Amino acid sequence: MDIEKGSFTGLIGPNGSGKSTLLKLILGLLKIQKGTISLFGEDSSEFKEREKVGFVSQKANSFNSAFPATVKEVVASGLTKKKGLFSLLNKQDQREIYEALEKVSMTAFLNRNIGELSGGQQQRVFIARSLVSKPELLILDEPTVGVDARNVQSFYELLRKLNLEEGMTLLLVTHDLLAVSQYVDHVVSLNQKVLFDGSARDYGLYLEDLEMEVTGNNYTEQEGTHCDCHSLSV
Repeated sequence: MDIEKGSFTGLIGPNGSGKSTLLKLILGLLKIQKGTISLFGEDSSEFKEREKVGFVSQKANSFNSAFPATVKEVVASGLTKKKGLFSLLNKQDQREIYEALEKVSMTAFLNRNIGELSGGQQQRVFIARSLVSKPELLILDEPTVGVDARNVQSFYELLRKLNLEEGMTLLLVTHDLLAVSQYVDHVVSLNQKVLFDGSARDYGLYLEDLEMEVTGNNYTEQEGTHCDCHSLSV
């Protein structure tokens, strides 16, 4: 399975399908037991330039909104890998923080407390936190969890803008078929193995064929074309 540079890939599958495990393997948080993962042409076990990979987690599960930090401070924490934990911000850092917030349309909230913002606004800040280190690959794990429905579409439009205008490679883990059908251009469907790996358009056709093979209105991604893949290249 390959994730091409400049692509917007949706990684989908039911709970327990292996999505979280795959993310942890890509991020270097788990040791690979079988198969290979290549990041920017280099074996992931030897990959050192981790700043090339940005990560936005599920805000609702990992962030305490009462934490007394400003938007600027949250975004600045994205520079820790490059500068160290206790380094002071210089003018270049300040400029990069502002530019990251500008990309997500959040400069007006620079000095606001993060806990005062809506779920959608907070997720934009967390994206800026990842962008400030200038990653080439941005991984997002269910980023619309905790975001109200009216802001979900604008959130996906922001991701598409980053993909098209900034040329950023995106890997989106989601259960949201709206995102898959309208915004991503590449789909990987998992359920302990790769069930589908192809274009978003072909995935729509795959679902139509799958729906014809099962009874009732509910379907599970247990059947259909799959590949027993043991390697991932990003």
